[in-house]
Amino acid sequence: MSGPATGEPEVWVTGMAWSSALGSGLREVWDRLLGGAGGIRPVPSPHPLRNEGAAVLADLPLEKDPRERQYILTRDTVAGAVADAGLEVTDPRLRTVFGTSFAAHLDTTGVASLDDWCAEVTGALGMAHAPVSLTTACSSGSDALLVGAELIRSGDAEICLCGAADVLTPAKRLGHTVLGTMSPTALRAFDQAHDGTLLGEGAAFLVLESGRSARARGARPHGRLLGAGSANDAVNTAAPDLSGDSVVAAVGRALRSAGRSAADVAVINAHGSGTPVNDLVECRSYARVFAGDGTAGPLAFATKGAFGHTLGATGAMEAVAVLLALREGVVPPVHGLTNVMPGFPLRLPLGGPAAFEGRVGLSVTLGFGGFNTCLAFGAAT
Repeated sequence: MSGPATGEPEVWVTGMAWSSALGSGLREVWDRLLGGAGGIRPVPSPHPLRNEGAAVLADLPLEKDPRERQYILTRDTVAGAVADAGLEVTDPRLRTVFGTSFAAHLDTTGVASLDDWCAEVTGALGMAHAPVSLTTACSSGSDALLVGAELIRSGDAEICLCGAADVLTPAKRLGHTVLGTMSPTALRAFDQAHDGTLLGEGAAFLVLESGRSARARGARPHGRLLGAGSANDAVNTAAPDLSGDSVVAAVGRALRSAGRSAADVAVINAHGSGTPVNDLVECRSYARVFAGDGTAGPLAFATKGAFGHTLGATGAMEAVAVLLALREGVVPPVHGLTNVMPGFPLRLPLGGPAAFEGRVGLSVTLGFGGFNTCLAFGAAT
């Protein structure tokens, strides 16, 4: 993503919505996160798993076909984000960029293409443009926002609806069991006892809009997407590069794109998947990025212990969380965190919410295949 330039449009976030195991209202879910609630519960499986714990949506029965669940989840969350922005889904200015990991693809026969679900949703809602779709594993939601922001900053679009959705399916649960990434106990990001992740499902979509367009219609901003950066370590299809070089590069590119330095960052929504390898890579990466910045470093938090690891949706859901944190100057506790792993370089909220001061926040996602993305957000002015 290109850096700031004279005349380059600001990217405002004028609408957002999410759907999670903790609910769907922005205020409702945020209050539950601040209260330390968790959405992971036993979800029986006909197949042997390392752990039957998962975070599922209460109003989206697992008995439904996975393709139908993906459609309903996306449709409802998209509609919520557009309404929150004060727009109509049929607005001809509205472009769409959707992401997922595998959606229902692994469990549904007869799916011609991985982007079928996007076209089904936009067609049913009567949206004016065919969707752009992408899949970059767990960074899909973040990359959808990166692409939408670039469309606006380049002048190719005024308003973009960006985000991602992913549903829980038997194949995904079996896959993480076989890979050994599923925790046999609980998801405890950055804890000394971390031993893996647990899956969830959810969606989040954000309306990105040029500052020019938003001001013209009197839109209410949730914040601004200041910049974004991505990198790929090209090391392994599932395991990250232990050096953290790719994460450091993504964060650095996001900060340069935003015209900010590490010292400006007040808060980070970390990937926090709970796997020992990913947690170690984040630990090493943040130590390098924030070493010697002249401050105590930003406050870090993570939401997967509450939402479960929602795979392709996680980056978009965490973007919403960062914007809410910037609005209120507080972050929720890291669910499941009791004893911080040795050497973690940043402050973490333990046992309850933690306050911070500052107006710039990062969201960092680490995806399978080495897809690492960082989004830089600014508080609303």
